[in-house]
Amino acid sequence: MSSFLKISAGLLLSGLLFSPWVAAQVVKAGAVEIGQVQARSTAAGQSMSSAYLDIRNGGGPDKLLSAASPVASAVEMHTMSMDGNVMRMRQIDAIELPAGQSVELKPGGLHLMLMGLKQPLAVGSHFEMTLVFEKAGPVKVQVDVAAPGGAMHKH
Repeated sequence: MSSFLKISAGLLLSGLLFSPWVAAQVVKAGAVEIGQVQARSTAAGQSMSSAYLDIRNGGGPDKLLSAASPVASAVEMHTMSMDGNVMRMRQIDAIELPAGQSVELKPGGLHLMLMGLKQPLAVGSHFEMTLVFEKAGPVKVQVDVAAPGGAMHKH
């Protein structure tokens, strides 16, 4: 193999190994894969935060029905949209997961709100969250805490 091919193969492999989807913890439940699970850190006394994740649905239609975590009194599913110059956030009952597609929960769009935090969320810490899907059932994931606007994954 020529040096050029070895270097090209090495760059391709390192790109795959260090891509955000591959490098992050990925949890699989049936046809659903969950990755890039992160929450925003909070200051002392702050009672809410937001969490983001990527969901790949390799099977038939499914729905994210709910989420829960021991660090919060409640976890709500929200959507955010712009209405002129006004940002509107509203709670939703479920997040549709179309067959064979990916759904990103990210800043400025679909996301999870952690309500009634029981402790501050420190950068670099982790906590558990359970996601409940209509067909895939309950799935436990580890949530990594990152600084707002900092080390969170970008879409």
